[in-house]
Amino acid sequence: MTLRPLLGAGWLLLLVLPPLVFAVWAAVRAPQGRRLRWWTRVAAVLGLAAVGAGPSVPVPETNEQGVAVDVFFVVDRTGSMVAEDWSADSLPRWDGVRHDVPALVDAVPGARYSIVSWDSTATRQLPLTTDARAVRSWAQTANQEITAFSSGSLVDRPLVALQRALVGAQERSPSHVRLVFFLSDGEQTAPGTPASYAELAPLVDGGAVLGYGTAEGGPMRSYDGALEPDPDAPYILDGEGEGAPEAISVIDEKALRTVAEELGIAYVHRTGPDEVTSLVAGLDPEEIASDGRRRLTTWSLVAWPFALFLVVPLGAEVWWTAHAWVTLRRPKGGAA
Repeated sequence: MTLRPLLGAGWLLLLVLPPLVFAVWAAVRAPQGRRLRWWTRVAAVLGLAAVGAGPSVPVPETNEQGVAVDVFFVVDRTGSMVAEDWSADSLPRWDGVRHDVPALVDAVPGARYSIVSWDSTATRQLPLTTDARAVRSWAQTANQEITAFSSGSLVDRPLVALQRALVGAQERSPSHVRLVFFLSDGEQTAPGTPASYAELAPLVDGGAVLGYGTAEGGPMRSYDGALEPDPDAPYILDGEGEGAPEAISVIDEKALRTVAEELGIAYVHRTGPDEVTSLVAGLDPEEIASDGRRRLTTWSLVAWPFALFLVVPLGAEVWWTAHAWVTLRRPKGGAA
């Protein structure tokens, strides 16, 4: 049993404490013949306080509604994601992202979707929404980071943003199934050791880390922030000067596999626009939710014992009041 105040603890004390203090004070100072009446009033106030405190017992229930799925896309937008080594046509890796995000939305219909992207910083691009068109629109219009603003990256760049998104979703909808799709080439160009995603694993029920690029790598075109990227923009150079060679970006599958292991999900190397339904083929939200997350706890108010107790002091008060009223109306000295 626990207390769940009907009015809030503060309001309950404000309403109960003054009359309780007054009744105790009056009972102590009352003449001997009237003390019982005041102590009865003290008992009545305490009984009302007990009812207002809301003594309740938990009542476990099972949520019989369909299981909802929350899908989180964590998308790498660093400059290396436009390296031209994706698919047999050597397309930019970003073309793979543009293909896979909408395809995954189609593979998990009716879910809620959210997007976290990162380049030099990580941001929540889209909060959880059932609007699949918004996800597709983002995938088709988003671009790589502006080349001049690039400052390197590590695969843990979106860790904090993803953690906030997952924790918020778990707190608001604990019965939902949460999937994470991490899309990146894994290339790390900033100094330091990336932090681990392992603490997020209990919040993740499935998904995959999708890797883009090849071991041979590919060159990357620069981007100046224009609404429509220039397909003939100059390639990013490895160094400065007229004779500097083109920078080549290669996939870091070791880093991506590490992220996958830490999150407890699969790693998949994406080499072309093939079907992605296999990534969610074994997903059964109902089976995942059978781990007890659909067990909801409601609280049943147990006020009847205290209400029954109140019958005694309130009944006594009614009797005393009625007796005093009859005494006042009774004729004195036998006069008619």
